[in-house]
Amino acid sequence: MDTRIETLTEKKLLTKSLRMSLTDNKTFDLWHSFMSEKSSLKNTVGTDLYSIQLYDDPLYHKNFDPNTEFTKLAGIEVANTINIPTGFSLFTLPGGLYAVFLHKGGTSGFRRTFQYIFGQWLPGSGYVLDNRPHFELLGDRYKNNAPDSEEEVWIPIKAVHNDR
Repeated sequence: MDTRIETLTEKKLLTKSLRMSLTDNKTFDLWHSFMSEKSSLKNTVGTDLYSIQLYDDPLYHKNFDPNTEFTKLAGIEVANTINIPTGFSLFTLPGGLYAVFLHKGGTSGFRRTFQYIFGQWLPGSGYVLDNRPHFELLGDRYKNNAPDSEEEVWIPIKAVHNDR
């Protein structure tokens, strides 16, 4: 799987959010609500969409339980935050170091992608997870759940320090 390391600069996003778990997945409801009102947003930067996960437990992936709740946000970057429409919130996506993976295909393949990231790549990478948001960048090659859809999976990382 293609992997690259990127330093993300801080971004201001207008978002909608929902609490959910993987067993009580409300992603469709969240994106339906977001997309139905996206045209009312002003000062957007580009067309890329952000699907962001905020985990209460920094060890969410290590202690994985599909019933554990987290907050998911649907968002788009904006140039300024002067007018925030009703129903939307301002979210600052903090900058920092990220490992970026290209996921191809629909949502059914995400399990395989995450197994690779957290089971193979991360343990041998020289990096550890950082306690910042995880997100998927849905760009122009994203086609919802189509077999030829592509999206980038951004995982927050920091270098492992050897104190010798």
